[in-house]
Amino acid sequence: MIEVCEICYNAIKTGKVVKSEECMICSGILSRVDEIAEEILKKLKDYEFETFLVGSRVYGSLKALEDYLNLDDRKRLKFRFNRMLSKAIERRGKRFSTNPDVVVTFDLENIDFSFQITPLYIYGRYKKRVRGLSQTRWICKFCGGKGCEICNWTGKRYLSVEELITEPMREFVGGSFAVLHGAGREDVDARMLGNGRPFIVEIQEPKKRKVDLKELERYVNDFCRGKVVVSDLKFAKSKDVEFIKSAKFTKVYRAKVVFEREVSREELEKALFELKKQPIHQRTPLRVLHRRADLVRVRRVLDADVVLHRGRVAVVRFVAESGLYIKELVSGDEGRTKPSLSELLSVKCWVEKLDVIEVRGGL
Repeated sequence: MIEVCEICYNAIKTGKVVKSEECMICSGILSRVDEIAEEILKKLKDYEFETFLVGSRVYGSLKALEDYLNLDDRKRLKFRFNRMLSKAIERRGKRFSTNPDVVVTFDLENIDFSFQITPLYIYGRYKKRVRGLSQTRWICKFCGGKGCEICNWTGKRYLSVEELITEPMREFVGGSFAVLHGAGREDVDARMLGNGRPFIVEIQEPKKRKVDLKELERYVNDFCRGKVVVSDLKFAKSKDVEFIKSAKFTKVYRAKVVFEREVSREELEKALFELKKQPIHQRTPLRVLHRRADLVRVRRVLDADVVLHRGRVAVVRFVAESGLYIKELVSGDEGRTKPSLSELLSVKCWVEKLDVIEVRGGL
């Protein structure tokens, strides 16, 4: 006959009752849930959290025994232990949740546990006020980040918006690492102005969760020293990352365009009107072909107008669907973008300076 403790006997209604430590199913672990709860909270004392979820693993001889007894799920040790431990942790001021701040996993064979801290997600908008910043970390390809003469011993090709925003955020909440998820990206030599680009920072293993977002905003902006400015910070969820990365935000650009020869304002306005009338077939630009699939994408210019025009130079405002490359829309990219401003004017032209002045949409 199987020997079980009183707690297990009350659950499975079979066996001979023995001392808890002699129980063939739980080995006394169920009589120690309060002690285990205290140990878990002691290990988590450096982490600020309100909600938790408990899970456990059963395998080997214990699983074989429960299979032999043909126990249903609610009578098995895993279910009973998770419920008892959850209640013990709740008695200590924490709240059970299926979307928790902390997930505790207990190994019922080896009597040990591990925990996983749910990342902290912070949404906001950033403005990039200077050129020469990449959006994400750009490791030097010559040294692989170790530092060399080419990268001036920094290990990076460019300083990035990601570093400027995530490093102070990570430090502020005591996280181990942080990554920036942006709603699209601007080129290294383009500024991001206007209302700013939506982003979410994902901070791994944060020690703080009750964060004053206004204070955090000031902390980040002080760190960035005017190169980048963040605003509109608010807490987000993991599902919001997918929205930020996949949503089709309309973009408004301001481009300084240079022409190989003088064009009249009338010629320019007529060409811009033609760009708005038809879909743009754009093959992946040559300059990004090394990191993007070679595809033809169909996008539209929603609006385009002349802000300033003087002979061989013009400032043009473009409103475009997400994913349309403005530099190639102007130059034609050796025929990979059709139609292009160059093609419609029958004159070579290119973007000398580019700014994103609005990103429409957000959380």
